[in-house]
Amino acid sequence: MAEVYINHHPLVQHKITRLRDKTTGTNEFRSLVEEIGMLMGYEALSDLPTEEIEIETPLEVTPSPVIAGRKLAVVPILRAGLGMVSGIQALVPTAKVGHIGLYRDPETHEPIEYYCKLPSPIEERVIVVTDPMLATGGSACDALKLIKQHGGRKIKFMCIIAAPEGLERLKKEHPDVQIYVGHLDRQLNENAYILPGLGDAGDRIFGTK
Repeated sequence: MAEVYINHHPLVQHKITRLRDKTTGTNEFRSLVEEIGMLMGYEALSDLPTEEIEIETPLEVTPSPVIAGRKLAVVPILRAGLGMVSGIQALVPTAKVGHIGLYRDPETHEPIEYYCKLPSPIEERVIVVTDPMLATGGSACDALKLIKQHGGRKIKFMCIIAAPEGLERLKKEHPDVQIYVGHLDRQLNENAYILPGLGDAGDRIFGTK
């Protein structure tokens, strides 16, 4: 069964409240998504593998830990997932960034792929997939499936808001993926929007309608 981490940190919850407010403007909304991405990323990356190297301090030579291996890949689901990338890169500036493009069919609500570009070698990296909203789970499940088809193995999924329906689908279809959620909301409405939610995250990040 997938490991699910629901974030209860007061700073994260405070910032999510600001995201929900319909009066929060584009600039503040974008900054909040970035900040939440960094705070959640701090938790999600707590198990990154490390190795010791020898360094020289001003006083002596000492062994000290650094991140081991091929480092990190951040893969946003376009377009809203882009808003969380810079927060994670603030923690790990060497992280490589891939992109997966999916859009939701307005009638079936199922995702349709239009772009996939991943850092190489993807199979050697810890991969963090970002999307602010986990609604039906269709886009997330398809994105994870694509990454696995390209050889990705160590995958984490990070969202700010999740609906129970999407979370259950993601757990069922990808039990090997660690899932990090900022807040678990009540339900989906008839149009597959999360309630109470925060509207369309992509539109609010980029100032579009």
